[in-house]
Amino acid sequence: MTLVSGLPDFLLYLGTATGLIGLYLLIYTLATAHNEVALIRRDVTAAAIALGGSLLGFTLPLAVAIYNARSLLDCLIWGLIALVIQIAIYWLVRLAVPDLSRRIEEDRAAAALLLGAASLAGGVVNAAAMTY
Repeated sequence: MTLVSGLPDFLLYLGTATGLIGLYLLIYTLATAHNEVALIRRDVTAAAIALGGSLLGFTLPLAVAIYNARSLLDCLIWGLIALVIQIAIYWLVRLAVPDLSRRIEEDRAAAALLLGAASLAGGVVNAAAMTY
């Protein structure tokens, strides 16, 4: 019975994380100047690399937020902070590479790898900062 006693909290945090990931993907794809989903459906590898790195950069601090959360609200707030940070990273990379979206649309891996790496690096630092 002990294994099942934690199931409601597990499902609550899993559902919250799933909702935050969905919200992140929605906001991120609206914030970028290119349509990741359409590009990925057309087999544009650069779009998958950039979005994949960004998703990892978001979910890493989200996992740390779940682990360290004192409550579901605490987890939700830190998850939203991670979301804002990832959007900011996209805009910072776009400042450094103004034609970032065009390059990703043209399936140029260098731009996608830069964005993915910056997103992942930002996520690692964000997650480390959440280990209060």
